[in-house]
Formats: sequence, C-alpha cells, structure tokens
Amino acid sequence: MSKEVRLYDLAKVLRSKNAGPFELTLDIIFDDQESYETVKRSNVINRDLVCRLYRVRPEEVYHVVSFDAARAIKITIRRPVDSGGIGDTDVYGAQQHAPLIDVMIPVGG
Repeated sequence: MSKEVRLYDLAKVLRSKNAGPFELTLDIIFDDQESYETVKRSNVINRDLVCRLYRVRPEEVYHVVSFDAARAIKITIRRPVDSGGIGDTDVYGAQQHAPLIDVMIPVGG
C-alpha cells in the first residue's frame, strides 16, 4: 500500500527567485538520492501541476528540468507581474515557492 508525503518533507531546499525581471525560477533540491529519485519517478512535478499551482498557461512554463548530478528539479515560469511593476508584491520572487510545499508525492509501493 502506498502512501503520500509532502514535497516539503522530502526536499532539503524549496526556493524561488527571479530569473530576470520577467521570469521566476523554482528550485527543489534533495539531500539524498532516494528522495530525489522518488519525486522524479513519480512525475508529479510537471507542467500541468505548475500551471494549476501558479495559474499560468502551458506556454508560460518555460522549463521543468531534472538535474541528476545536483539532485534537483528546476522550474522556470513567466512572472505574473514584472519584478518591481505595479501590483508586484514580491520584487525578488523569494516567496513564490509556497504553493509547492503541500504537493503530495506517492512513496512506497
């Protein structure tokens, strides 16, 4: 019987930052190979999930990439508001990882 674990409990680092004034980068970094492989193999972190969580269109999700050597998944999306633009509430993009915290990942089998 499989169970689910929050991404926050599997990842060592969940962070976001600007990738220039018009894009955000979301980093998911793992401390151990097993957690990284579990998340990668689950394919839960994908374009559709990012579209739902961040309310962006598929063409605004520029990258969802796994980096095996770094045990990391990197996501790049279009910022909903340009950094520093009218209505921007996070000029550095440093608080945008929060929707990833409660993503559930199946573990076990």
